[in-house]
Amino acid sequence: MAKPSGSTSIAVREAEHESFYRRLFDRSGFGFAALDGEGRIVDANAVLLRALGIASFSALTTFKAAVSPKDRAILPLAMRAPMAEQSPWEIRLQRSDGAEFWVLASFIAPPVNPGEDAPPALIVQIVDIDERKRNALELAERESRWNHALESAGQGVWDHDFARGDLFYSRQWRTIRGLQPDDPIEGNLDAWIDSVHPDDRAHVLAQIARQESGEAPFNVFSYREKHKDGRWIWIESRGAVVEYDDDGKPSRIAGTDTDITERKEAEERLAQMSRRLELALDVSRIGVFEVNLRTGEVRWDDRMIEMYGLTEAPDGTTWERAVHPGDKRKATAKVRDGIFHSRDFSNEFRIIRGDGEIRHIRGRAAPYLDGTGVPRLIGANWDVTDDVLLQEELKHAKELAEAHNDELEAARARIEYTALHDHLTGLPNRRYLDAAIKEAAEAARRSGSRLAVLHIDLDRFKEINDTLGHLAGDEMLIHAAKVLGELKGDGDFVARIGGDEFVFLSSASSGRNLAVLAEAIVEAMRKPVTFNGHICRFGASVGIASQSGAAVDAKQLLVNADLALYRAKNRGRSRHEFFTSDFQAQIIVKKQTADDILSGIEQRRFLPWYQPQFSARTLDMTGVETLARWDHPTRGILTPDTFLKIAEDLDCVAMIDRIVLERSLADFAEWQSMGLGIGKISANVSSKRLHDPELARSLQMLDIPPKSLSFELLESIFLDDCDRTVLENLAEMRRLGIDIEIDDFGTGHASIISLMKLRPRRLKIDRQLVKPVARSPGQRKLVGTIIEIGRSLNIEVVAEGVETAAHVAVMRDLGCDILQGYALARPMPASALPAFVERQEWRANAGSARDLQNEVRRAVTRQSVSGR
Repeated sequence: MAKPSGSTSIAVREAEHESFYRRLFDRSGFGFAALDGEGRIVDANAVLLRALGIASFSALTTFKAAVSPKDRAILPLAMRAPMAEQSPWEIRLQRSDGAEFWVLASFIAPPVNPGEDAPPALIVQIVDIDERKRNALELAERESRWNHALESAGQGVWDHDFARGDLFYSRQWRTIRGLQPDDPIEGNLDAWIDSVHPDDRAHVLAQIARQESGEAPFNVFSYREKHKDGRWIWIESRGAVVEYDDDGKPSRIAGTDTDITERKEAEERLAQMSRRLELALDVSRIGVFEVNLRTGEVRWDDRMIEMYGLTEAPDGTTWERAVHPGDKRKATAKVRDGIFHSRDFSNEFRIIRGDGEIRHIRGRAAPYLDGTGVPRLIGANWDVTDDVLLQEELKHAKELAEAHNDELEAARARIEYTALHDHLTGLPNRRYLDAAIKEAAEAARRSGSRLAVLHIDLDRFKEINDTLGHLAGDEMLIHAAKVLGELKGDGDFVARIGGDEFVFLSSASSGRNLAVLAEAIVEAMRKPVTFNGHICRFGASVGIASQSGAAVDAKQLLVNADLALYRAKNRGRSRHEFFTSDFQAQIIVKKQTADDILSGIEQRRFLPWYQPQFSARTLDMTGVETLARWDHPTRGILTPDTFLKIAEDLDCVAMIDRIVLERSLADFAEWQSMGLGIGKISANVSSKRLHDPELARSLQMLDIPPKSLSFELLESIFLDDCDRTVLENLAEMRRLGIDIEIDDFGTGHASIISLMKLRPRRLKIDRQLVKPVARSPGQRKLVGTIIEIGRSLNIEVVAEGVETAAHVAVMRDLGCDILQGYALARPMPASALPAFVERQEWRANAGSARDLQNEVRRAVTRQSVSGR
């Protein structure tokens, strides 16, 4: 038999070699894939196919398709020589069902031999590390939370491992003592004890000995230690034995130190205050008592017991039995009234002591709730018998001498008072005010000084009057009068001029700062008032006008203050406004603007502008948001901030919304015929329009293609205003195929339950939350949480305020669905939109965003490392 030629022998060996590596490739426990120069999979073994959950590699066009979208950006770098043959890469692959898992991927470029068929461009080997990776991430997260918890609690951690001779002290442990991270720490007990306060050393050594001997597996003690700056600080040390040696002795003790200096100083101040109070009570002979209003249990101090002449401990009936029968009804009524209205009160009564002596007592008491929610009454009594007897003698003598004159003067005063004062509040009335302001104006003109008028109107007074009755309203007016009386100074004058209106005159002689005075009135009126167990809340709006010198005109001052009050109420109430020199001009401008708005509605000069929205993943345009604009005949295109408030006052916002919506639907129909690919339009809907019973009927009259229109609701609307009309309108919107979106999400007070009930199609993250995401890891985490909430509820998430390329990259990485902002497109008229879509300019901006992606990740990593 002839021997095979040399070339035939080489071919045989090569075939055997190839067969060997093919068997090795197929039987390996690792996943393998061969890629061509374009990254397409030309071969793969069964391990890889099983890992990806597919039957054949033909189900994948490229290896990139098997990689999670979160890691695709790093593939070009991982697969590029010479990086490909360096350390393996940790990446996430995606199975056919969308599940992701971690692998260790190695990219190998096979050698090319001259004269042979070209081998695959790359060989990819994967090792499944999913469980290990996820355990590592979970462990890191737990450790991070633990560290943050200790740091935020201000606790320093220490760990003494005697078996290894290792002593550990955390950064916070050093910070408590004023030490820098690199400052040496004396690990020897004999040396360290010198830093402990001399009075505490024996105690500290004893506690340490108990712990190191195993007598106290867990120990807590406090002591003073010298701070680096020389002062003494209080430390609370908590330690526990965590390991024992073979002899059962502690071999490792760990714990925390907490700076409790402020607490100790507060305790000392409290002790000193208590000692001073006790001394003061002893000197003044004032007795203190406390009553548990739930159980009737009483506690009297020794001075109270002595004052009442008791020989046994008091109980819940002792006080009433001691009160003189002639005073019992009045005294007990005051106590009940004070407890009922939850306010402090004073009381005067006589008691019959245990020895039968009658004494005059004066007291003050206040109800309160203790820390456990138990209602209590605390108060003080003191004996004023000598003072009462002396006053009675003086009073009797005076009454005999002046009885006749007093009667005449009282009658005259009553007549005059009734004519010039309000019968309910006791304040001067409008007649008295007219005379007072006329006199004050004449005085100001003579002296050249200033005279100011504050016109005050109570906010929400009518609601209280209507719901709780006129008695409640009267009580509020009396309270308001009392507040103004307390704020009145020398030279000031306060009057009630009718209803819930008051006037406060302030002359130059009082030297009052009018803004401070007005704010004090507003603030005092905000405080709640209790009436028959109801908490009543109201406020006050204040209009201020002032003149000085010869220009002072009493009547004009009242008119100007009334105009300023009207302005304060229109700007939100519970505030103050000044009448200024340009006030009249502003009123004229506002009236002109109002007339122009009405003309603009008649001439249909309100029109929509559009801001495009884009898919975060593909950057394809998904739709546009409709924004109202006013094509003013002389001022040009105006945004809502120039006309919306006045339009609300005119009650014509709904008409403007309808005009803009009709125009936008017509524009949308034209874009559809042009094939621009704009999938939907969205428009804002106001709270007032949602409450309009005619909204559903007006929408039915419009030609709205299903799923082409979304209505954006402010977060506060859908949480607070969901009455029956709103719910019916929302249901009709859904029936007509109109989607619901939540606008400015994150700025209100949304809850997951509210979202689940409303089931909106989309959430729009407010621009205030999006703006800091490029530089703040905490803000990225917050926004990421909102996105996860939306994904878990099957709600699309739209990011507003995407103003930079970095915003595009970060929001895409966080999994946001839709992007909207100046980085991609600004608002534009309908006529500009087709050309904008044709030019596709926004994709250039997105390209720079992809370039920034790695830089953003590196910044995140640096911040995370520096945070540790």
